[in-house]
Amino acid sequence: MKRYMIGIDLGGTNIKAGIYDTDFIAVKERSIPTEAAKGPAHVLGRIREAVRLITDEANIPLDLVEGMGIGVPGLLDPVAGISFFSPNFPDWEHVHVVDEMKKFYDFPTFIDNDVRVNLYGEWQQGAGRGYNNLVLITLGTGLGSGIVNDGKVIYGTSYSAGEIGHMNMYRNGRPCKCGSSGCLGRYVSAIGMVNTFKEKLKEGRTSIIQTWTKGQDEQITALMISEAYELGDALSVEVMQETGAILGFGLANVVNILNPDLIIVGGGMAAAGDKLLQPVRETVHQHALKLSSRKCKIVQAELGSRAGTIGAASYAYNKLQDAGKLNFA
Repeated sequence: MKRYMIGIDLGGTNIKAGIYDTDFIAVKERSIPTEAAKGPAHVLGRIREAVRLITDEANIPLDLVEGMGIGVPGLLDPVAGISFFSPNFPDWEHVHVVDEMKKFYDFPTFIDNDVRVNLYGEWQQGAGRGYNNLVLITLGTGLGSGIVNDGKVIYGTSYSAGEIGHMNMYRNGRPCKCGSSGCLGRYVSAIGMVNTFKEKLKEGRTSIIQTWTKGQDEQITALMISEAYELGDALSVEVMQETGAILGFGLANVVNILNPDLIIVGGGMAAAGDKLLQPVRETVHQHALKLSSRKCKIVQAELGSRAGTIGAASYAYNKLQDAGKLNFA
């Protein structure tokens, strides 16, 4: 009899849920509001509601579910199953996610950081299939990352390895919430690119975007910059290329240190495609060690917004497989 895996991508606005068969083909995927402002207990209840909805709609009883993975943003201990802190979640401190799920389900639950969960998805079911040394970069409001080295995901002493977004690029650069300044993610992210654009406007530069926003700079978005790029807007082209070059310098360091086969770029900004990735590739080629850079491909992610749920299910599958507890037929 078929068995199934559940993947949950916990976001500040929405909870994405998916149930997958043994080949990780989606049986049912859906999204529900997180309602994060109502507190941790309510959010955990919303996760259970998402599980109820996808299993009911797929007509799959819970006793056919092998396990569940949950991607949680922020700091956590995946071994203990505790989320210490998660941004955009009020009063979210030392939440025992796994223990809470044990009260309701007989199948095991596993948690990991949301970016590492995306890494599992792209590595095992997306652009990274077949590679043993790869890096995933997610470009959204910030820059997240995860690393696979010699076929193993790197966690580090406090489960926080791979924070490429906090690589210091400028000694006296933009302040970062981490307490440092000049971090890569302050420049290479949706917010970072918009800030670069606004800085150039303050210097007296002009753009078609100013007509779109009627001079309201706070309305400028990364998507607008990408759309204006397509129209040949000189400032948008410059900012996109500059952002790609900065990412390229950061990734040149990553290539030199880790010597990966593959770097996958995902997240909302990855939709810009070669507008962003071409200057990245050119900069890495020019500044990374030649042998390492020739061996490394830089590609766009395949799974898009589905990477979180597929990755969470894949992560849980791996944990069960490593423990010898899979019951798949």
